[in-house]
Amino acid sequence: MAVQWLLLCHGLVTLLVVVSFLCGQWPIFDGTPIQRIHRFLTFGAYDYFLRLIGYVFGSKGTNMVLAIESFCCDRPNPILQVIYLAIVGITYYIITISTFKYVPGYYLSGIHRYTSFLAVTVGVLLFLLTSFSDPGTVNADNIHRYLSAYPYDNIIYSEKECSTCKILKPARSKHCSICDRCVARFDHHCGWMNNCIGERNTRYFMAFLLWHFFLCVYGAVAIGLVLAGQLKELKVVYILTVYYGVENSFFGLAPYVIQWILGSYNTQLLIMVFLSIVCLLLGGFFGYHAKLCITNTTTNETFKWQEYISWQRKASEAKASAAALRASMDGLSSERKPPESKWRTIFRRSRLEQVQVVKNNTYDHGFLHNIHEVIFPFSSRPSFSRSKPKSG
Repeated sequence: MAVQWLLLCHGLVTLLVVVSFLCGQWPIFDGTPIQRIHRFLTFGAYDYFLRLIGYVFGSKGTNMVLAIESFCCDRPNPILQVIYLAIVGITYYIITISTFKYVPGYYLSGIHRYTSFLAVTVGVLLFLLTSFSDPGTVNADNIHRYLSAYPYDNIIYSEKECSTCKILKPARSKHCSICDRCVARFDHHCGWMNNCIGERNTRYFMAFLLWHFFLCVYGAVAIGLVLAGQLKELKVVYILTVYYGVENSFFGLAPYVIQWILGSYNTQLLIMVFLSIVCLLLGGFFGYHAKLCITNTTTNETFKWQEYISWQRKASEAKASAAALRASMDGLSSERKPPESKWRTIFRRSRLEQVQVVKNNTYDHGFLHNIHEVIFPFSSRPSFSRSKPKSG
């Protein structure tokens, strides 16, 4: 059983590292070990690595690493696209050579040989569609249309010029330093797609996430049914209970069944665990972006609102502190009042605790309107191309 426990620990550690690396910056993990692991993986480990390279190879080695970093992170490149295609291709190939020989089986029909290929093909097509579609590039020809579609709220967006493109920046747009273009309703730059996610391709990106979530669920469940079918066809439970005298109960049979699966179907089990982990990550990522779409917010705007609310809260707290200080000074200079009850002093809320900053998202027009705007973006509507610049 030592091997089984080792594999279990390896899977748990892998899950912890993957979740920490991809999701450690989420607000839900603030102050947790996952956030600290994320910081180490994204900043600390790289800093130690640079120091090691500098110590061993000198400044030339450090400059080479920084040049590779610039190519991978600061310029458009297909590295992650190739990695995605390799992951999908290798995973599907392993499944075909290790699992298809048991299909059709006790619980699965032979049609799943073809539906699985169709599902993977659709996933790759959605990936290509998201990667090579226009995210909503803002240029001199369509700037007036985007200015009309997305008015300034004068809270987190105000009229200003893009210092790179030398054109007005419509509200909700952002200049992507990697793609070197202004993108309407900018959400984020996705390295996996080697493309920005913006007004025109958010719908494809959401479809990609949702489809791959269900694809991983389909793969994990299908492999689970294959293993359950082999368990049934080979009469493993019958042999364990009749010939080996194992108690016919879940807790009695589970250790032996797990040992049998690890010994005979370890590849299928590892693929199933891998798909389950990716499924959880995709589900969380899709849920996060679905919430943004429902509230008509983008990832870029989420950070802008955090900065605005933090600044407003500090300003309000400063005003409340000044008011409290004036009140205390006035109290000292006025006539002596009867002492206040200690209990009232304890339970009285501080002026700073009463400070509240409200997020006023003027682009949130309700659930149905927000979803309609994602599925049918402004620039894809006939009225968008017919709109004319305002005179004057």
